[in-house]
Amino acid sequence: MKPVVVIDIVGLTPRLLKHMPNVSRIAEKGWQAELGTVLPAVTCSAQSTFLTGKMPAEHGIVGNGWYFRELGEVFLWRQHNKLVGGDKVWETARAAHPGYRAANVCWWYAMGATTDLTVTPRPIYYADGRKSPDCYTRPVRLHDELTEALGEFPLFQYWGPTASIASTKWIVGAARRILSGHKPDMLLVYIPHLDYDLQRFGPDSQEAVNAARDVDAELAPLLQDAANADATVVALSEYGITNASRPVDINRTLRAEGLLEVYTQDGMEYLDPWVSRAFAVADHQVAHVYVENADDIPRVKDLLDRLPGVDMVLDRVEQARYQLDHPRAGDLVVVAEPDAWFTYYYWLNDDRAPDFARGVEIHRKPGYDPAELFFNPADPLVKAKAGLNLVKKKVGLRYTMNVVPLEAGMVRGSHGRLPDSPQDGPVLLCSDPRDPGREKLAATEVHELLLALQDIRPMAEVLKG
Repeated sequence: MKPVVVIDIVGLTPRLLKHMPNVSRIAEKGWQAELGTVLPAVTCSAQSTFLTGKMPAEHGIVGNGWYFRELGEVFLWRQHNKLVGGDKVWETARAAHPGYRAANVCWWYAMGATTDLTVTPRPIYYADGRKSPDCYTRPVRLHDELTEALGEFPLFQYWGPTASIASTKWIVGAARRILSGHKPDMLLVYIPHLDYDLQRFGPDSQEAVNAARDVDAELAPLLQDAANADATVVALSEYGITNASRPVDINRTLRAEGLLEVYTQDGMEYLDPWVSRAFAVADHQVAHVYVENADDIPRVKDLLDRLPGVDMVLDRVEQARYQLDHPRAGDLVVVAEPDAWFTYYYWLNDDRAPDFARGVEIHRKPGYDPAELFFNPADPLVKAKAGLNLVKKKVGLRYTMNVVPLEAGMVRGSHGRLPDSPQDGPVLLCSDPRDPGREKLAATEVHELLLALQDIRPMAEVLKG
């Protein structure tokens, strides 16, 4: 069976491709098409649709996180694959061809997945509260193989104010070793770098152009390895990042109306979802609003409809039009205007913010925080303090990484709403010469396309749409 290498270049758009000659060449003997995405256009939802061929209303991944009603807790970036409903593409392939082997390098929901080889970021959480970079692999021996060849997984360059091309370089190195040494039938590779400077500086910035060029250069050896292995290459993206300049404090609005409640410990305020009548889980340009009493839904909907920066407020009936009407979704789903995005902030005075607000704490914050990509510019010693904290970590001391600003206005790019222009939306490139002759593929069609590229499904079925 001819292997297939699927490279998820997060944030890739037709507009950026002109700066990426190596990636663009994938389509020279094959083809390129506009790729539809899902609402919300975020990593966990889009990847789950690619791999299952189902929309969020079916696979249940309504965002990068949601309110777990049965636990009374907001969780983002959970990792267990059992959260994703539906057969994954490699499971469908394996049912048709026993012995089919799949490898996943950093696509989401990797923990507990049925892939034969798995690599995913997984810090070491020590009992004293320290966190150190590392990764989880399956089989276990793959961990030592990769870390001996590439060093420890560069967690602090994968996300946060020091996020850089180093994480992409490590991921590409891991993918190359797996492709050449383990020879999977399907290799999934996640390339994160465009997420960073496009959110920091905006997609029209010189930094964005430089990031596209850097990704293209790092991918060149992997693309050559794929050609040497006679593998079909599919490069795609989950969403495009567009210019954003207006943070919308949706939770502060709900609090001002007496709908959101907090509790206080040690002078710090914490969201109290157990007793709040309404609160939002902010996720880029989409927010899930959970309303305790159905009688309050019309009032909350009207309030949010009038909030500057809000484009749409979808109730359950309206969510069904976007196939987002899953029980995990908010009672209302709010979509921002093109230049706006939602903060998770719920405190009214920064002196009352919880200590995790100023750190990189993706699992503790009840919403997504792109300010984690920045050092606090108001603190001239912030980088020195960060360096001192790393020294404390290395010698085994506990520390608090208070380096992230509480200034949402620094963010210049966002995503989550459906694209307004194909030039700023996702794209798919394929090296297989069987051109579908279609200008656009739906996100749900990626599952069948990958099977057809290995003749597990009739290509004609994909071509006809």
